[in-house]
Amino acid sequence: MTKVILGLSGGVDSSVSAVLLINQGYDTEALFMRNWDSALNNDISGNPDLMDPICPQETDYLDALAVANQLGIVLHRHDFIKEYWDDVFQYFLNEYAKGRTPNPDILCNKYIKFKAFLEVAKTLNADKIAMGHYARVREVEGEFQLLKALDLNKDQSYFLCQLTQEQLKYVLFPIGELTKPEVRKIADEYHLATAKKKDSTGICFIGERDFAAFLANYLPAKSGKIVSDKGQVMGIHQGLMNYTIGQRKGLGIGGNKELGNDPWFVIGKNLKTNELMVGQGFNHPLLLANFCTVEDVNWIPKIKFEGTLKCHAKFRYRQNDIPVEINWDDNSNLSVKCLEPVRAITPGQAAVFYLGDVCLGGGTIDKVYMDNVLRIY
Repeated sequence: MTKVILGLSGGVDSSVSAVLLINQGYDTEALFMRNWDSALNNDISGNPDLMDPICPQETDYLDALAVANQLGIVLHRHDFIKEYWDDVFQYFLNEYAKGRTPNPDILCNKYIKFKAFLEVAKTLNADKIAMGHYARVREVEGEFQLLKALDLNKDQSYFLCQLTQEQLKYVLFPIGELTKPEVRKIADEYHLATAKKKDSTGICFIGERDFAAFLANYLPAKSGKIVSDKGQVMGIHQGLMNYTIGQRKGLGIGGNKELGNDPWFVIGKNLKTNELMVGQGFNHPLLLANFCTVEDVNWIPKIKFEGTLKCHAKFRYRQNDIPVEINWDDNSNLSVKCLEPVRAITPGQAAVFYLGDVCLGGGTIDKVYMDNVLRIY
């Protein structure tokens, strides 16, 4: 019998994944990942408003334990705190210090959930590992493909773009063929302890707390001018790291008689002058780009393409697929030509490439251009 170690997070998706694995005849055990030392959240800031009376991570563990007990499976627990700090959080801080907007979930999948977790699972004699992600894996002539989930509203292949052939051959995604309502229905039918639990939001190690306040514990914010595309000083920002390209909320800029009431958006960052650049209009011209370079690309297929490949890209989660043409600059970096202007392509975020439902891989957006003019992002 195939032994599977499931990442049981205390959420409804992984809980239903456990039900499905058991029903499919797998010898199923579960493992709860502790990726963040919750004491760090409380001790560093000294702000009682940010302190957790009960850490959400511990609540998740108790929920996972309740589900494991309901289903009669063993729940292991393992600390990945050091791995998370070294491989995910330090990169997260370094990128923010550069004024970029990183995606820690992608790194967590690459280094923690599908690398360190897999290594621990092997010590438990696992043949496979499973996660409650909305995605699918298919083997075609000895090559493993990562596919979008059937529920495109919940598809998480974007966050899995750094997985490799070696990782994918061990992975099962039990709910990849289901929609979220179907998952909820199964949870109700089995009266799972997590059936009514809300989906988690935000970055895993921050939870629901104020992001800017959390980040200030590690990177002191340096305020500066908010400057319009016409050169007017519109206000004071609270540190460039707290803003992302295309952002509207939190700018503190209202309408006025001279400039009108159209909403303001972040259109750029000038790290040299510590100025946040803003403009009016959702599709402000300086938010549009048609070319970018992507670094540290993980290419999932065994063989890399030659010449130019026509495919689609997502430059942020849940974005519609964008038609692109891509070329290798070298062994790990791509040039990406967009066949239509795209809003808010943001350095530090991920560009992920697709052929139909097949995720080809992805990398980190580095430089962004419009008609060969570099954007100051």
